[in-house]
This record gives sequence, C-alpha cells and structure tokens, in this order.
Amino acid sequence: MVSQGENALLGHTSGEPSKLGQVSPVPDSPRASRAKDVPGQFPDPIIVSPHQEHKQTFIILHGRGSTAERFAPPLLSMITPSGETLQTAFPHAKLIFLTASRNRATIYKRSLTHQWFDHWHMEEFSKRQELMRAGLRKSAGYVHGILEREIREVGEENVVLWGLSQGCATSLVSLLTWDGKAFAATVGMCGYLPFANHIEDIVKGGSEEDGEDLFGEDERDNDDDPFCNSGDENDGRNGFENDRITKQDLPMQAVTFLRDEIEMEDKAGMVFRDVPVFMGHGTEDEKVPIERGREARTCLDLLGADVQMVEYEGLGHWYSEEMLGNIFGFLEEKLCLS
Repeated sequence: MVSQGENALLGHTSGEPSKLGQVSPVPDSPRASRAKDVPGQFPDPIIVSPHQEHKQTFIILHGRGSTAERFAPPLLSMITPSGETLQTAFPHAKLIFLTASRNRATIYKRSLTHQWFDHWHMEEFSKRQELMRAGLRKSAGYVHGILEREIREVGEENVVLWGLSQGCATSLVSLLTWDGKAFAATVGMCGYLPFANHIEDIVKGGSEEDGEDLFGEDERDNDDDPFCNSGDENDGRNGFENDRITKQDLPMQAVTFLRDEIEMEDKAGMVFRDVPVFMGHGTEDEKVPIERGREARTCLDLLGADVQMVEYEGLGHWYSEEMLGNIFGFLEEKLCLS
C-alpha cells in the first residue's frame, strides 16, 4: 500500500504490496494540490510500503524541477535486463520519495520551482556558488532527519540514500556532512558535487595566498571565509604552521570547508568513508555533463571515500535498464538481505 505524509515516517509501513504506478493518491483538484505545496517548505514525502516485512529503507531524491509524484512511477516501473523492478529486487524495502521545497531559481528569472538548492548555469558551475549555500544547508538538514528516523527503525546497515541529478548532489553533500552512524550505501545518478573545484583544490594543497577568497572576492570584502585570516595570524598560517599540515589533514580541511560553507560547523568526523558510493552517468548527458560526474568521483576519491563510477555510452540525462541493474547489484552486495 502507498501512504503519503510526514506522519507515515513514524508509523507502520509494511502491509499489502504496492501496485506499480500507484504511487500517490490523486489530489481532488489542482487547487488542493497547490494548497499543500507551500513555497519554502518540504511537501509530504511519498512512501511506498514494502511487499514483505519491512527490513530496509531507501530514501530517494528527484532532480531539479521535478517532484516525488512525477519521479517515482518511472523508477518503480523500469525493468532491468534480468527482469527485476525496484520492488521485486528489494521486496523488504520501504521507499521514501522526498520532494524538494519550492524556491526561487536565479537562472529562471526568480520563478518558483522545486529545487534542493539554487545554483548558477551548469555550463558555468564554478560561478555564483554562493547561491547554493542556504538551500544545501536546509536540504541536507532535512535529509539528515529522515536518515536518523529510518536508522532508528531498521538499523544503519539497512538504509540507502539515493538521488538523481540535483538530488544526487544533495545526497553527496548530505553524506559528506553526516556525523551519525555509517549507513549502507549512497547511490547517485547523473549527478555532481557542489563546491567540487574548491574541495579538490584544498585536498591537493591549494591555498588562498593570492589575497582572494574561494569565490574570487577580495579578502577585504569578505570576513566570512573560513580560510581567510589577516595580520600575524595569517603570517603564522602561511609560514611554520603551514609546514606542519600533513597530507592526511587535507581531506579533513576540505570537508570542514564544505561544512563551514553551508553553516553545518557542528558536524564532525569522516563517517562518509565507511559508506560505499555508486555513481552512474551517461556519456551524452546534455544537462549535467559527464565531466561534472567525473569531477565528483575524483573529489570523493581524494577525500578517502569508497566510490565507484560507471559510465554509460550514449545515455543522456536519465537512467537506463543497464544502470538500474548495476545499482541493484551494488545494493545487493552492501545491504543485509537475509
């Protein structure tokens, strides 16, 4: 059976099998649907109950401009080359499809759209990265809350975080800022990693000795850069103190930078290293170029994450039967299925 709403996250979720495609009750009218979709607030998730006893939970995030209601049916109905669907391959899994809040998108002339965070044009992704901060903080915090509840219910070894496109980006940031128990796995489809260029630069030993912060602003105009110091303190950092920075310290500095950027300074540790990551990306992706996916994989490697990436020749900005089959195989290895 299928349930909808935040309360369902706290209640019993096993029961009758869900029918493919019957993911959400149809609203009585468009007006009723809009009334539940308040700008700036996360709509109720769509929850698909397991076919059998509840033993695992998959938390799934759509891409920018979509919703759980639109994203769930095609994912549930796709059949892998081995003849499996998501629900037949994992009959004990509860599927929680989250929907991003509606916020104003800068590149769409400030119109409202469902997005996990705001950002600049993908072809100029290194610009205007400050746009991402507020949304990532809010969305990662929301995902963390769902993770905590599901881990309490089925155990950390049985929880999966999964995202497409911007949902993948949000899942990766949620993983890197997570300081709870290491959960089973993270899956990303045709995605990318926010702030990847800065993270990679820090891990490789880059610094801001040229007097500019990480977003190209003069240090006199920005007092909030976590690595921007002045006076004697800066001299010490760039002198003797810098000499004592070890290669092992750099990944922690990079993760600390990310947490500081989205104001999650209270998060600590490197739990993400114990959460295996699968990334799938089409070579002909027209919306998120495969270079962004490769960049994300490189960053995760440099940070010490357990990541594997598979590229799919000729595939655009979506998933395929082959990709889904590879994801199922990956999850079967990582989950406690007995």
